[in-house]
Amino acid sequence: MNGYQVLLGEWRGRHTAILLKDGVLEDVLVAPEDDRPAIGAIYRARVDRPLKGQGGVILSLGGGEKGYFRQGKGLAPGETLLVQVTGYAEPGKAVPVTPKLLFKSRYAIVTPNAPGVNISRQIRDEELREKIAAVAHGIELEPGHGAILRSAAGEATAEELADDLASMAELAGQVCADLAGEPELLVDGPEPADLAWRDWPEPDEVLEDPAAFAHFGAEELIEGILGARAELEGGASIYVEPTRALVAVDVNTGGDTSPAAGLKANIAAARALPRLLRLKGLSGQIVLDLAPMPKKDRTRWEQVLKAALRDDPVETAFVGWTPLGHAELQRKRERLPLHDIPA
Repeated sequence: MNGYQVLLGEWRGRHTAILLKDGVLEDVLVAPEDDRPAIGAIYRARVDRPLKGQGGVILSLGGGEKGYFRQGKGLAPGETLLVQVTGYAEPGKAVPVTPKLLFKSRYAIVTPNAPGVNISRQIRDEELREKIAAVAHGIELEPGHGAILRSAAGEATAEELADDLASMAELAGQVCADLAGEPELLVDGPEPADLAWRDWPEPDEVLEDPAAFAHFGAEELIEGILGARAELEGGASIYVEPTRALVAVDVNTGGDTSPAAGLKANIAAARALPRLLRLKGLSGQIVLDLAPMPKKDRTRWEQVLKAALRDDPVETAFVGWTPLGHAELQRKRERLPLHDIPA
């Protein structure tokens, strides 16, 4: 089947959204446990204690949950502030948070304490940009609030864009005015279905019937992603395996013994890696043990990798090369690792 299909159902008892592109698994989102703060959740927090020598602070989020703000210099114990969850933490650790709130929807993002209206650079048509700006300036924002019009805004009608931005502006105003009180959850993080609507391409069809999960073999597709090995072009293979300290990636050339085998396998791995990390929900420190290739080919390989990462929604930085010749990446913890979800 051609085009995009979104499947909504459950996997291992969790709400799950699956994106298929031409019948191939393109993305998967799984809800965290009910008691685990979701990315995007907004809390009224209270400063608990500073972390001496680190510049960060531990925050109480209410209900026994703790948050960690790494740039908390100047915050005093007992001080109240609004924070938003930015990533998943390892079990037993405080969740990372930021006081820079973002109220994000499909077409617009409202940015408290960051005034001004900005339009995605991906919208290049000047006439369209002017129409979008006119709609945005027609929506009343709270003093000091701004807005970012996302690339999807270019596909929306003026009414859809206005309604979307007005809804986010109203929510932002209500939440930012709710600073007084004990630590508690104010806005829960989005469910997988909400994230699918917000961030994925406009699908050709959305299937919520549980029978659709079975028809497309959704569970088998996800289970297949949990395996370490994946095939690459030309008979090469890549192994992506999480450990406690980092994500280890190994690239093998397979049966190809030509002089260029290493470079070909590594380029294929660079193109495949962002998708594999996204599907598996892996992040943090990533170390790649590439197939042997001359040092002179490293620049070309880096260019291919960075081009592949530009199309990936999760922020990932190429750090460099180790003395042993391993490539290192740092990836933001924006996804729930699939291997952490109990069967």
